Amino acid sequence: MQREIVLDTETTGLDPRKGDRLVEIGCVELLNRIPTGREFHRYINPERAVPAEAQAVHGLSTEFLLDKPLFAEVAADFLEFVAGDALVIHNAAFDVGFLNAELERLGHPSISMGRVVDTLQLARRKHPAGPNSLDALCRRYGIDNSQRIKHGALMDSVLLAEVYLELLGERQASLGLASQRSGASRAAEGAAAGARGPRPAPLPVHLTKEIVAAHRAFIATLGPNALWRRFFAPEET
Repeated sequence: MQREIVLDTETTGLDPRKGDRLVEIGCVELLNRIPTGREFHRYINPERAVPAEAQAVHGLSTEFLLDKPLFAEVAADFLEFVAGDALVIHNAAFDVGFLNAELERLGHPSISMGRVVDTLQLARRKHPAGPNSLDALCRRYGIDNSQRIKHGALMDSVLLAEVYLELLGERQASLGLASQRSGASRAAEGAAAGARGPRPAPLPVHLTKEIVAAHRAFIATLGPNALWRRFFAPEET
């Protein structure tokens, strides 16, 4: 079973080497490219002020984040959720750079880019003329992103999961990842969608001889050139 984690982060700025920190992590779990309803979402106290330009992007203020846990307090839960599975990220170098800066600060191993699928690179190969921002890809694929007034790690992960399946040509019409359904209903739908596929053996025939005979008698009334005669087995003609 293939497990992937669609992930997004929000930060105080653009460069962790200059002291910028994470303020939000959002993750969505996929099993065999189907959402399970399991999510990981945390706001994080960055231990520094949030610049006005960053707040304008994601709407998270210094005051709002003051009582949120430090990354050190959520790291274990985050690592347990993502485990060693593939990470699906848009413009992955940015998010992985911030995550690794936080992990290394705590003495944890860094995340290898070898386990990362960068949807920005996928989009650039599929749509070289662009644009390939998350909003642009949502518009291209008809994905409802009307609730995305500002950037948000969990909402963006939900939208990115749909975009990812579109980029792979594997989107299920029933996913509805950006709707407001409960995790339980999404999990149930995911299980049902995951069950689709070729059957290992044909279903048993439930038609009786009487039903078959009645059907043949009805077809006989339609004349010798009736289309339905093409579907009789050779021994029935």
